[in-house]
Amino acid sequence: MLFWTAFLIFLVSSLFSMLGLGGGMLYVPIFHWLGFSLKDVVIPLGLLLNGLNTLIALIPYGRKHLVDWKGGLPMAVSALIFAPIGAMLVTRVPNHLLLFLFALMVLLAAGRTLLVVNQPDKDTVPSFGHRVLIGSVVAGGAGFLGGMLGIGGGFIIGPFLMWIGYKTKHAAATTAYIVTFSSFSGFLGHAAKMVVDPMILSTTVLAVIVASLLGSWFMANRANPAWVKRLYGVLLVGVAIKMLVPIL
Repeated sequence: MLFWTAFLIFLVSSLFSMLGLGGGMLYVPIFHWLGFSLKDVVIPLGLLLNGLNTLIALIPYGRKHLVDWKGGLPMAVSALIFAPIGAMLVTRVPNHLLLFLFALMVLLAAGRTLLVVNQPDKDTVPSFGHRVLIGSVVAGGAGFLGGMLGIGGGFIIGPFLMWIGYKTKHAAATTAYIVTFSSFSGFLGHAAKMVVDPMILSTTVLAVIVASLLGSWFMANRANPAWVKRLYGVLLVGVAIKMLVPIL
């Protein structure tokens, strides 16, 4: 099981680092399907790996000057504040409701992504005030949901940044920047309850580091944004259906 866990986490991390999303949307169902406890292992480990993936991805994105450091900072701070609040509330929510909310969010993200696959990048750059005011509200809500569900919130932030005018690669890079804050902040809200086998932890962390460097380098230098978005959307639809069937 250790080999397959590491292999799946590596594949997921490679793809999601291209989008700046970390991978929590698939880390969570993977660990859940492998039989780990939802609140003691799945959610906290998902947030930890999510934050690690986006943090490592910032290295090649930063070198290519794709990250909006100034405009993304207020969004990152907002996500940082609200993620642990969502994490603290998770103990009050039943497992089946958490899984339903997670699957619903994945499905919404998939639909939004597939709708904009063939739309060209916008030529206009959103104003700083627009980014700060609206972006901080959206990032705060994304951080809250991400902290509760163990996914970082990038599935909301990424499509939002593209909608307000960020180009695909800049949106992915800036999403990684914001999600790093929300993921580690959310993880701290779960850390006290986390119980993970050291071998699982070390193996998955190593897989994420290597995959994140490869995936983010490929996105920054080689990837076709439309191809990445299409694959991402289809993959998320499959995950959402797989998670909804047992609980409906």
